[in-house]
Amino acid sequence: MDPTARFSDRVADYVKHRPGYPEALASTLRQELGISTGSVVADVGSGTGISTDMLLRLGCDVYAVEPNADMRRAAEAQFSAEPRFHSVAGRAEATLLPDASVDAVTAGQAFHWFDRDLARGEFLRILRRRDGLVALFWNTRKIDGTSFLIAYEQLLQQYGTDYQQVNHRNVDPEALRAFFGGSYHAQVFDHEQVFDFDGLRGRLLSSSYVPGASHPNHAPMLAALRRLFDEHQRDGRVHFGYDTELFFGPLQAAGVD
Repeated sequence: MDPTARFSDRVADYVKHRPGYPEALASTLRQELGISTGSVVADVGSGTGISTDMLLRLGCDVYAVEPNADMRRAAEAQFSAEPRFHSVAGRAEATLLPDASVDAVTAGQAFHWFDRDLARGEFLRILRRRDGLVALFWNTRKIDGTSFLIAYEQLLQQYGTDYQQVNHRNVDPEALRAFFGGSYHAQVFDHEQVFDFDGLRGRLLSSSYVPGASHPNHAPMLAALRRLFDEHQRDGRVHFGYDTELFFGPLQAAGVD
């Protein structure tokens, strides 16, 4: 499947049940990268607008670049009254933005979908400065630490369609160094969601690597999720823990280190 179309049938669950980002991430973008009021930012792979919302709250002018029309429309509906929001039907490898037009590029929960070499060249093109800043960040679900987290990971291993192939844990330091063209900075922040069963179900179904409604494993997966929740819930809730990972720095042009 074209990766830009993977979430078309999951938009409602994505909007309602995917996590935002902790305040510590927004503070770091402001303090360490200077992304704040008046900054012009390309938010690439912006999806339904989760990262865009954070950037708008920082006071930025945001060009939300998203190739999936259904996800893009969800963001357009949410930010229709926000003059600093600009929706762009582009992609990481071809943002459609003018040369040297943005102060920084961000990508939230999207970098693992990019053709990294093409995206790197595109980001260098649209950044105003030769050493313009790029921030990549995502929420990495914790897969151990509690019996619930271990059991949920086992459920994904059993029922996921291509879970291992599209996992952003596949992005390693070597890939990041190659993308930035040298060294970069990394920080990790704690984050959490708390779900009742309906919330947990929506969170599961927001993932592109689980079987959809027409798949024969869809109903068995939801039955297994119900059993998992009933076993691990406390007071009708389960806790989803995340490491919010941030990688940032100047995007070095070729031959610069």
